[in-house]
Amino acid sequence: MSKTAQQVTRNSRWSIPAFFLGIGVVCLVSAAAGGHVGLGLAMLGGMAVCSLALLLLARRSETYRGLTEEPDERFALIGQRAWAGTGVVLTLGNLGALIGELASGRSGNPFYWLVATAALAYVAFVAFFRRHT
Repeated sequence: MSKTAQQVTRNSRWSIPAFFLGIGVVCLVSAAAGGHVGLGLAMLGGMAVCSLALLLLARRSETYRGLTEEPDERFALIGQRAWAGTGVVLTLGNLGALIGELASGRSGNPFYWLVATAALAYVAFVAFFRRHT
């Protein structure tokens, strides 16, 4: 493996755990600004545990390496389907919350905006990929 390929592999291995840790820091700062330091520390701790778990997976899991370092066609398809499934689950969860809010006599905010954004994003991605594939 060339020196450049080794550097890319090392950066890939660290980038996702670093992202989760960064999100934990953002949550801590946001919660502290809102007066909930304890909640922010708990969120940072949870993200730090996730980051550590991902670092350990990077050493032992062929699937993790296949999805993050240099995915072949199989792992690229697995990742693509996983993201699509995640989008479906989040959209259905937000749709269920919207319906629950409306049934309770409330306005449906912020779930209305999340569902509307998902619908617009879907249409935009279909249009984009229709032209570029």
